[in-house]
Formats: sequence, structure tokens, C-alpha cells
Amino acid sequence: MRIDVLTLFPGMFLPFLDESILGRARRRGLLEVQVHDLRHWAEEDRHRSVDDRPYGGGPGMVLMPGPVTRAVEAVQGACPRPGRLILLTPQGRRLDQALLAGLAREERLVLVAGHYEGFDERVRLALAPEEVSVGDYVLTGGELPALVLIDGTARLLPGVLGDGTSAACESFGEGLLEYPQYTRPAEFRGMRVPEVLLSGDHGAIARWRSEQSLRRTRERRPDLLAGSGPQGQGAQGVQGTEE
Repeated sequence: MRIDVLTLFPGMFLPFLDESILGRARRRGLLEVQVHDLRHWAEEDRHRSVDDRPYGGGPGMVLMPGPVTRAVEAVQGACPRPGRLILLTPQGRRLDQALLAGLAREERLVLVAGHYEGFDERVRLALAPEEVSVGDYVLTGGELPALVLIDGTARLLPGVLGDGTSAACESFGEGLLEYPQYTRPAEFRGMRVPEVLLSGDHGAIARWRSEQSLRRTRERRPDLLAGSGPQGQGAQGVQGTEE
């Protein structure tokens, strides 16, 4: 998979993308990520401005339509096939495991990380992007949401995780929270690992894990059982001053 990211702060991405699972996936050729500076397409004035004050007044600055639109068109046109275009914005669909699974089936994604007070509305009208939010809270910009989306998508790509069943067994993989996990030692400060996990009975272990997963979901996230949790299309997010 190839992912192109358009941002005002490209330096925020590479340290994260070079580490851990994502770093290994990139080195093995399973994932390609290209990060582009939106300022390269700023032509409005000699200062290469990318933002300006909002019409009608109000606080903050708004990203101008010209640089963003030119950047997306140039990046999309650099490959034979355009990518699935996603704007990281609080007004979009909430990111969930079902959406990540769909993104992992794409050959290419193009992500636009906003900043300041968000995008001029004509960016949406000109490009008709898909809009995605990571949650109902405020972040400085769309860079962290873009990294969240990249991380969640990449781990679903074939070969990225060492165990092909790992992604399916994690929280939200099957619509439920993950069961409790234990490792050595068998006893720690008077707390013992459940005997069933030491029994070697794989059928009993599978049943215990299924029961624990359902119990934990019922206790901590009953909304998932009601069908209105991360798998749904619930509340809109608010990351960034807008992005």
C-alpha cells in the first residue's frame, strides 16, 4: 500500500513511521508513506502564505483553498491511479475498525492533515474528499489523526503483523473488547494466572477468552453490544482547532 500525506508539518511523521511495526513494514516494502509539505504549492504571494484570516471575522487563521487544492491535484496526478482521498476533520465519519478494514483493502490513500481553524469550505467543494474524525476531543492539528489512521490501517495489511490472527483477536477486531492477557510469572503479588490458561486445553481456553471478552465489553462498553459503538457512525469528532 502507498499512503501520501499532505501537511504543513512533515517533520512530525517520519520519527513515528521509522519505528516499531510501521518501520519494519516500510523496510520490508509492505507499506510506502510519502509526506508532502503543503507550502510547496503556496503561490498566492511572495511569502508563500497558506492561510489567512476568515471572512466575516473570528479568531484564528483558515487554510486557503489554492495551496491545498493544487497540492492534492499534483499528488494525485503523480501516480497512474488516484488514491482514496481523506480529509482529517472533526466533521467527518468517526474512525472505527470497520473503516480501517476497508482502507486496508485500498492500493493507495491520500490524507490531508489540516491545521489552524481548518479548511476553506471550497476545498471540500472542489475535491469532494471523504472526511474522517478520530474522536470527540480537541487536538492541535490533523497530523496525529493522520498517524492514527496510518497505524490502524497498516497493521491490517497482509504480512505486517507477525501472527496473521493478531489483528482479529484485538479489541474491536470482532466488535468486542479483547479478553484479559497474562504472561510469566504465574503468580505476582498474590495474583495468579487463571488456571484454565495453564491447563493446555485449547478448547477451554477459547471458551474462557470468549466469555471474558463478552463480559468485559458488557461492563466497559455496553454501547458496542447495542450496535452504537466504534463500529457505528455516531458522534462527530473535534480534533484540532478544527482539524
